[in-house]
Amino acid sequence: MKHGLLIGIGIVVSLSVLGIAARLAENAYLFDSARGVDVGPMATVNRAEGDQSTTMEFARHDRQTPAARVQFAQTDDTRPDTVMILRIPGERHFGRVAQLTFGGENAEAYFNADGDRLIFQSTRGGYDCDRIFTMNIDGSDVTQVSVPGGATTCAFFAPDAERIIYCSTYLVNDSCPPKPSREKGYVWKLYEGYDVFAADPDGSNLVRLTDSPGYDAEAVYSPDGSTILFTSIRDGDLDLYTMNPDGSNQTRLTREPGYDGGGFFSPDGKQIVYRAHHPETDEEIADYRSLIKDALIRPMNLEVFVINADGTNRRQVTDNGAANFCPYFHPNGEQIIFASNMDDPQGRNFELYLINVDGTGLERITYNETFDGFPMFNHDGTKLVWASNRNNEHPNETNIFITDWID
Repeated sequence: MKHGLLIGIGIVVSLSVLGIAARLAENAYLFDSARGVDVGPMATVNRAEGDQSTTMEFARHDRQTPAARVQFAQTDDTRPDTVMILRIPGERHFGRVAQLTFGGENAEAYFNADGDRLIFQSTRGGYDCDRIFTMNIDGSDVTQVSVPGGATTCAFFAPDAERIIYCSTYLVNDSCPPKPSREKGYVWKLYEGYDVFAADPDGSNLVRLTDSPGYDAEAVYSPDGSTILFTSIRDGDLDLYTMNPDGSNQTRLTREPGYDGGGFFSPDGKQIVYRAHHPETDEEIADYRSLIKDALIRPMNLEVFVINADGTNRRQVTDNGAANFCPYFHPNGEQIIFASNMDDPQGRNFELYLINVDGTGLERITYNETFDGFPMFNHDGTKLVWASNRNNEHPNETNIFITDWID
């Protein structure tokens, strides 16, 4: 579900602050990928010269640091430079878009409370499965913070930035777990060795927080840092649980048969938004139970739900029969951003959507032809970070992007 190239032309504005003589599209952006190679023409932008506007073709030319990138752009504006179009027509909520990672699989990037740093998972560095990294919101200072063995996922900053959490299988097997067979169709594997861990922001002082058989993952902090929300199969079904930051007081929140997971707290910490699949027919229930026995789920029909933080007052937000996932509250607490394949009859293309908590006011946010997902707003709602296949150099690459959010 990861492909893509995108084209789009915006309003021309000056980039003279970087010493570039040309006037370029508003939605063009300078970037690097730490590979130092030209990869050929990728997009066109309007270039204004006096009263005339002509179209120039720009190629990507990577540089390892922002300083090197700017120096390259200043040397000669008559040759292809690092300008790329990253915002697609129709994406009216996006201001300037910046690509932060280049190549491989990069996903689930989440802000710290100050909004100046991100934690994310990536297969960079030759790893066969994800490791956890942090970086600044301009893509600099990338640092691995997870253990080098096993698979890792679902990382999050504590609100006070004193600790991080992530989930890993390294205590069960130091190698990457095998990928699930496709004999039963497209399924997610619930690796039985996953547990939730906490560590200092540099990865030191690692502490195991869960120790139950099976899958414990999808963990996040509450806004005040007093609670960790996570998903577990410990009681025979996939449900939401909470615990204290030290791993104590582990409490089950959901009990409806089916998958409840991928939860996040509302800005005030009083509600939780999550994805769920609750099988209804005998055939659906039998299929779900058969998969669960093999630690598998079929994520083809997931709806967005909201509950109170104590597990009461469950409300369904979406009802479109598609795969809706990675929901996250807008900082206003009244809207939810999420990814869905609802507009693709083949179910392959995921876009971002915004919806009111009561299920009204659905609005499509992205218009990429492949994949956009894992959105998160910063604390004040001025920026959005997400993962996308747009502008990938090779098929199946997913990268992290950030934009100025326009309400």
